[in-house]
Amino acid sequence: MRIKFPSDFQDHFRILCITILLSPFECNLLSRFSHEMNLMSLTLIKKKSLYVISWLVVQMKYRSCLLTGLVLFFLFAFMSAPVYGALESDTLFVYAGAGLKEPMTEIGTFFEEKTGIKVEYNFAGSGTLITQMELTKKGDVFIPGGTPDYAIAENKSLVIDPVYVAYHVPVIGIQPGNPHGIKSIYDFTKDGLKLALGDVNTTAIGRQGQKLFEKLGIAEDVEKNVVLRAPTINEVVTALKLKQVDASLITIDQIKGDEIESVQLPDDESLALVVPIGRTTFTTQKEHAQEFVDFVSSDEGKAVFKKHGFPVYPDPAYADLKV
Repeated sequence: MRIKFPSDFQDHFRILCITILLSPFECNLLSRFSHEMNLMSLTLIKKKSLYVISWLVVQMKYRSCLLTGLVLFFLFAFMSAPVYGALESDTLFVYAGAGLKEPMTEIGTFFEEKTGIKVEYNFAGSGTLITQMELTKKGDVFIPGGTPDYAIAENKSLVIDPVYVAYHVPVIGIQPGNPHGIKSIYDFTKDGLKLALGDVNTTAIGRQGQKLFEKLGIAEDVEKNVVLRAPTINEVVTALKLKQVDASLITIDQIKGDEIESVQLPDDESLALVVPIGRTTFTTQKEHAQEFVDFVSSDEGKAVFKKHGFPVYPDPAYADLKV
């Protein structure tokens, strides 16, 4: 069954906030948060503000659940928002889909070695990245998991026309040996199966999967088996590797080693996406940003994607795919 929050939301919120409030006494906690969430820096002002917000929430023992929830929302938004003030003038800031972390991190290192220009990333679900770009109007380059997300950013006048790098090719991720006998997407409706899927609002894989489930008329039956809707594909893969779920919809580049096996989707159910990249409309470093875009989409950049299991653009196997 789907994991549910306790019925007493106030108690749940207070417990969560008390945990966060421990951070002044456990300074390393904030450091780990900063590292895991790929923030470029966490200033002293931001730390103090975080402590104050946490303290206020804990004091809300007798306040309304709605108010508590609102404060928590701003708390987590505050924690996850990138900090731009600490960036050096020769540093590019790149919004990148979480599923692209491995190739983009390696490409950033190569680019810095070649040009001397540093690259800082914010890795997250594409929906989250678009919201951050829209709110802050800061940053230089956007590379989401697929063209639908890029089109949303383009329609909001956040980015210019893209170039194309690789393909995100969804597959069914299963446990080694396929103990549940999963042969097709229809098996996602089996009674008792535990599924992890990407969030529909924040991940390209989540949206693509939902479209397929609705097209096949199995959306409701699939949803009954979902125990995790994750904000990025990385959490989906982790849940599968830890055997917390039986199957998931992930991408072919995530199939590495012997921890996960895959079942290919037939051509008529293909959810493949083209990975686009382009600079933002508000970048203050147009030349450097374009240089980075050109490097990622060059043969050298595409070779890194290929190394990490991505089919690279263009590929005759995906010639019919619309961009």
